[in-house]
Amino acid sequence: MPQNPILTLLQNRASAREKGIYSCCSANEYVIRAALRRAKAADTVVLVEATANQVNQNGGYTGMTPASFYGFLQRLADEEEVPPEKVLCGGDHLGPLTWQNLPEAQAMSNAEELIWSYVLAGFSKIHIDTSMRVADDDPKQPLSDEAIARRGARLCRTAEDAFAEYVKTHPEAPAPVYVVGSEVPIPGGAQENEDSVAVTNPDACEATLAEFKRAFDAQGLADVWQRVVALVVQPGVEFADESVIEYDRPAAVELMACLKNHPDLVFEGHSTDYQPRECLREMVEDGIAILKVGPALTFALREGLFALERIEQELYGVHDFPCSHFRAVLEQAMLEDSSQWAKYYHGSMAQKRYARAFSYSDRARYYLTNEKVKAAAEALLHNLDAAGIPMALLSQYLPTQYARVHAGCLPLCAADLLIDRVGDCIDDYLYAVLEKSI
Repeated sequence: MPQNPILTLLQNRASAREKGIYSCCSANEYVIRAALRRAKAADTVVLVEATANQVNQNGGYTGMTPASFYGFLQRLADEEEVPPEKVLCGGDHLGPLTWQNLPEAQAMSNAEELIWSYVLAGFSKIHIDTSMRVADDDPKQPLSDEAIARRGARLCRTAEDAFAEYVKTHPEAPAPVYVVGSEVPIPGGAQENEDSVAVTNPDACEATLAEFKRAFDAQGLADVWQRVVALVVQPGVEFADESVIEYDRPAAVELMACLKNHPDLVFEGHSTDYQPRECLREMVEDGIAILKVGPALTFALREGLFALERIEQELYGVHDFPCSHFRAVLEQAMLEDSSQWAKYYHGSMAQKRYARAFSYSDRARYYLTNEKVKAAAEALLHNLDAAGIPMALLSQYLPTQYARVHAGCLPLCAADLLIDRVGDCIDDYLYAVLEKSI
């Protein structure tokens, strides 16, 4: 059985070109295409991860099951001419995340089905996250390390059983690697703006690892522990509605020293969105060798769509087409269904309207799959391609893409411009994880 390429990459990062890996946590087609194109250009691997509330056995908010998401990713990779061996697929926050209102027996049964469906679909990186309380946990007490680890080991047992089934029809498939722990807020960033965030306590880090190791042994998973490649920690980075807390290397020194006791492990950093590229590189150098990014990518996508709509508005009247009204359609969709943003955005009506469009939390990403929003985006791109985008307007609203078009390395096509705008964000992560700067 071949070794998992993620395990190989992390084991060889001291001597190889890849010093770490970033994870594209998105199910958006434009974002994934951007990740694939940048990986192809840089001649490196691309890791795309789906989150439990995004993709699950019931469809998640994207409407995709793990099998359909995996097929979707493979189709895009084929269209972008990225070799299959360069495309890695992971599952993020897999556990009882979306069933916290249920008692443990039912929540964990659903989580087992979730894990099973991910592994059986071909996902080879599994983040097991059992850090959240379920209905019969005491709401006044922190969830114990013992409970988190016990539930996590149970899900790993399910994953291994699922892989035993999967390998019967895919004998060349590498065994999955695992990430444990979750000392981060709920997926997508903090709900309140903060000035600072506490770095994981080194003693807590050691206690978590020891508890997980005991739980794995109890489940008969001692050998599988060798495929636990990372622990999720809080290295002191976070973002919220209007704030970004940047990585402070000196503040994380004691936490990073823990890795000396665990030479086969790295740390995985969540909520690394909006970090300056030098901070990202420092994180990788210090041992946070897996960087997760999601909202920053769709934030860049939204920026690109808004910029393209400004170009469309300038062309309206010069050319005969019905305007897409993309931003207005997006705003209306968010007003009609506030479930994905109401608890994140506060203040006056004007402040909430501003946040719906420009917040770092980027709750707008949940509405990009709305049929009316999708249709407006498609109309926007069609209008621009039909009319032709003047270089002067491209320079005004997307100056970085203007320079690339002018240099002949980017087509003057609306979708390509949009994808390349997302690629600007990905470039910061490639700078962090690759030895050669880009």
